[in-house]
Amino acid sequence: MANEKSPSSAPTGKKASGGKKSSDYGVVVERGAHQKGVVPRYAKKYSEAAFPELKKRHADVNVMRFPRIMKIVVNSCQGDATQNIKALEAAAAELEAITGQKAVFTRAKKSIAAFKLREGMPIGAMVTLRRERMWEFYDRLVSVVLPRIRDFRGVSPNSFDGRGNYSIGLREQTIFPEIETDKVDKTRGLSVTIVTSAETDDAAREMLALMDMPFRK
Repeated sequence: MANEKSPSSAPTGKKASGGKKSSDYGVVVERGAHQKGVVPRYAKKYSEAAFPELKKRHADVNVMRFPRIMKIVVNSCQGDATQNIKALEAAAAELEAITGQKAVFTRAKKSIAAFKLREGMPIGAMVTLRRERMWEFYDRLVSVVLPRIRDFRGVSPNSFDGRGNYSIGLREQTIFPEIETDKVDKTRGLSVTIVTSAETDDAAREMLALMDMPFRK
């Protein structure tokens, strides 16, 4: 009598997957998480609107030279961290709430006796965002955060470093909707640096303008 195989043991030609299926993801994307299969809004805007416009304006330029946003660095430096380490921990926690990513401490590169600063002492916190989290943060920055600044008239079009990277200084962290104002013990400023692949400041400025960066006119 021939041995019969059960239906469950029959080969299907497909490998079993231990990962999550698309149905396992909720409709709402939580802060710091990215919904599988969903292209961030500004990543789509760059590929479908900004990039074609750059090709139209600069038809004689190789498309590989067109500027792109490579990463976004959010940094908070606390001058009182040398005396109060809890202030630095609070700043790091706020960065994590804003970006949805673990913050790392930045340390002093040299000792300065006048400021009671020793080499290697933690004085700030920073987060580097790439890929989906970068685009989602950029979306919140230009769509929600910057318009919440009091008497906002646009950001400076001249805050480039000469190598196509753009920095924005924010005076208070409470303009981010992720920060609960009733739990804030101190107003802390932070800086946002948008690192691009542009070779010149003008090329980066043109690309960011196409990406809805509200430059002051």
